[in-house]
Amino acid sequence: MSKKILTVDDSKMVRMIVTSTFQPFECEVVGAADGAEGVEVALREKPDIIFLDITMPVLNGIETLAKIRETPEIAAIPVVMLTAESDGQRLGMADQLKVSGYIAKPFKGEQLVALTRSIIPLALKPPPPKAPLPKVTLPKKP
Repeated sequence: MSKKILTVDDSKMVRMIVTSTFQPFECEVVGAADGAEGVEVALREKPDIIFLDITMPVLNGIETLAKIRETPEIAAIPVVMLTAESDGQRLGMADQLKVSGYIAKPFKGEQLVALTRSIIPLALKPPPPKAPLPKVTLPKKP
């Protein structure tokens, strides 16, 4: 069964990295450029997991996580914070809001996959079907 992943980050590059990381898996990655858009996309798409940057315009990651947790339709979705921060107070607030995990920026795709697999099941896409060999008809001998 295909999974849906939402990545909320003001960096287009980070959203592209997350998307390409999950390319080999049976999942769809959707993105949002700020926290307010992230909440809207989460409500519309109902993702299986959300990757959420902490430092963003409009709503920061902690404010976005609070909105997610207070919205019944999306409150139970696992959220992983992507952060370059080491601010203990902000990270403590995320813990109080039941964040599912953290990944420090810069990160490697393998880290995203490993943490995601510890939260939701991920399946690799099946290999493309092999093209059938063309039929060859040999001319009949006279």
